[in-house]
Amino acid sequence: MAGARAKAASACGVAVALASSGLAHAAPCPTNLPNTIYGAGGSAVTATLGGVATALAALPDGPRIFYWDPGACTGYHALVDKDTGSGLATKPTYFKYWDAAGTLTQCEATGDEPLSFAHMGNTPALCPAKQPLPAGFGRFGAPIQTLNVITHVRSEYDAISAEALYHVYGFGPGAPGRSVAPWTVPEAVFARPTNAFVQQLLAATIRVPATGFKVLPANVFSTNQQSVQAVYAWGEANDPNRPLAFVSGSAADQGADAGQIKSLALQYFDQTCGYLPDSSRTRKDKLNVRKGQYPLFTPGQFYAKVDAGGAIVDPAVNDLVRWFDGSVAAPAGLDIVRIIIQSGDVPLCAMQANRPDGDLEPVVSYAPSNPCNGYFEFTATGSTALASCTDSSTCNTASGEKCRFGFCELY
Repeated sequence: MAGARAKAASACGVAVALASSGLAHAAPCPTNLPNTIYGAGGSAVTATLGGVATALAALPDGPRIFYWDPGACTGYHALVDKDTGSGLATKPTYFKYWDAAGTLTQCEATGDEPLSFAHMGNTPALCPAKQPLPAGFGRFGAPIQTLNVITHVRSEYDAISAEALYHVYGFGPGAPGRSVAPWTVPEAVFARPTNAFVQQLLAATIRVPATGFKVLPANVFSTNQQSVQAVYAWGEANDPNRPLAFVSGSAADQGADAGQIKSLALQYFDQTCGYLPDSSRTRKDKLNVRKGQYPLFTPGQFYAKVDAGGAIVDPAVNDLVRWFDGSVAAPAGLDIVRIIIQSGDVPLCAMQANRPDGDLEPVVSYAPSNPCNGYFEFTATGSTALASCTDSSTCNTASGEKCRFGFCELY
């Protein structure tokens, strides 16, 4: 039975009225800033983009990033479909941008801003339109993003199975014959819109159409942060065991840091126990993501116009993408890898497994050319088992160790 399976999942080793999390549209977006880059896509990457944008804004003549985050697929179609004439393009209504102090401003779009990149945690294959990437556009790897299943911080439950999620979201909380304790109260179960990356990825994971989630319309929120607040508020006012939602890993980390929610270990269909994204609740090392044991992860995807040879046409966008993947050094010694880690995503250099084709494609072993396991763990948690170094001579060169990002890596 679904209920019995949900209770057996174990970890390895009243509707709530919410205020909008969006900022007020104070004024039209400025048009006098130099070196502006306009992008669109999902909100899961907004915090990471904001961290990078803040650092870039502090540089003389540094590029200024403007980002519209209505949802992964909506933002993607806004970029590619205005050229293909499919009728799926939606014009941005606002943009978010950051100054050198990290102040976030939301402004009204003028309608003349030229979108030059998009970002999704999924590929176009998971978008509702299911159209392939059109000619003239390319897809480029970005940092790893996770999806976390969350409940109230005081919940007695620590794990959930993919089967339990299938019954809760596929048939509705408390559906006759499909009940999965304790997630049986419709008002306490939350979801995201069908164009959101996390909705698309969870749908593919539990094999329920993204358009078929049985959730109350009032419980579908436009942002990850709203879902976090809904879970927390419902659990504070009612039984903390009941609320259930799914959000980006960065939003889950922020909610956990605030003492509001906790992530549930997920037992996938072919697993005998559940895994957290991290090695423990107290150490945010994303170890189970980096090893490929936690199933809800996928590489982010940048999208941009390309030439006949597949190179990104816009040089500013090309620089931004290459700074993210580490193939080009960031200007003025900016540590983009640190910003990515601190924002809650995982740079590719810290991965030991990956899904290079994105979405829920098979997990394969991954060996980055410039590994940063020690640097990731030290930045994310304050400690690592890897020895620190200034150059490779202080590492065990006999076994092939090399000094990478200040720590001795295996190669």
